[in-house]
Amino acid sequence: MKPNEIRNLTLDEIHLEVDKLRQELLDLRIQAAVGHASNPRRIRTAKREIARLMTVAGEKAEEKTR
Repeated sequence: MKPNEIRNLTLDEIHLEVDKLRQELLDLRIQAAVGHASNPRRIRTAKREIARLMTVAGEKAEEKTR
């Protein structure tokens, strides 16, 4: 998801997306530990997407306090 798409989401939608990605990341880490990782690079991209979402969520939260 691109930053422009993320900025169009509400704060609640961003948090739901983060929760979904964290669950996916957990599943990917378990698969990697067992040795059944179908796409090991997805771990890296999931972590980056979570960081992107959290950055925009922080920006939106800061805007609310102003």
